[in-house]
Amino acid sequence: MKAVSAEDPRTASRYAMIRQVLRDAILQGTALQGLVLLEAPLAELFGTSRVPVRKALDLLHGEGLISRFDGRGYLINPQGLEIEPLRLPLSHAHLGLASDEELVDTRPLGERIYEELGSALSTCIAFGHFRLDEQAAAEHYGVSRAVVREALMRLRDRGLVEKEPYSQWLAGPLTAREVTEDYELRACLEPEALRQSAPGLGRERLEQMLERVTQAQQAEHCGLEALERLEEDLHQQCLGGLQNRKMAALIRQAQSPMIINRIFYRLLGIGADPAMLAEHRLILELLLHGAYDAAALNLREHLQRARQRMLQRLKVLSVLPEPELPGFLSKIS
Repeated sequence: MKAVSAEDPRTASRYAMIRQVLRDAILQGTALQGLVLLEAPLAELFGTSRVPVRKALDLLHGEGLISRFDGRGYLINPQGLEIEPLRLPLSHAHLGLASDEELVDTRPLGERIYEELGSALSTCIAFGHFRLDEQAAAEHYGVSRAVVREALMRLRDRGLVEKEPYSQWLAGPLTAREVTEDYELRACLEPEALRQSAPGLGRERLEQMLERVTQAQQAEHCGLEALERLEEDLHQQCLGGLQNRKMAALIRQAQSPMIINRIFYRLLGIGADPAMLAEHRLILELLLHGAYDAAALNLREHLQRARQRMLQRLKVLSVLPEPELPGFLSKIS
């Protein structure tokens, strides 16, 4: 097996962070004594592979904070006592952490900056036209300009930013006209994309999508993560079999409505619209019955209704106070 190289900064940062979280929990006495630590459950808890987890455990064992025993894994045993192994499903609580605490951000640096920049831009463009200072963004996130530039190039492909001839990055404004044009484009392309992709969708996969819609309908409140998963199911996963790359690129670039949903949720706490959930459910049920043409027709009607709902939400946003934005964004108009 290939050894973990401490020279790899990405791997090093991962195992160092995992080690620190576990070390703090053990030394502070919040982690359960005798708890069995296994690589696979820890990797799942930290959202990473087993490699950095294995390295972190090796270091903790070298410090004498965990010990081997007659079984798989390690015991939390900083005092080296004779204790019975405590085999429990690993959780935040067993490590003495808050259930809503993010253990470690183990995403690659470029991916993290891409997501954080995307979130900042998605929030700002509904409130005007902004200029982004590349150097200021690099200083804000503590990364090189090259990392920021790479993220911005990817965000340009999503239609969130554009680059001027003099190397200035501009974002917004997200207007009613842009939302309307995005929906018109999607209403032309997505139904045909669904017709082409539908025969390749497995029944089990469709049933899982339908179950998520049903859960959202039955829940008192549909959170943003669940809402975005529903949108991804219908408007990305169901169209994933599309072979025409140009059509697929145009569909990806016409996703401004999700930006509005995201801002609406963050500022007002308003999630999924019941009508939207009912429309998603009908389309998935038609797909499960093999009625692909009917599903495509209903997808077109869903997009036409969604356009009106989104324009109404955009009007609401226009009267809300502008949220606080990072210093690397300056408003032009």
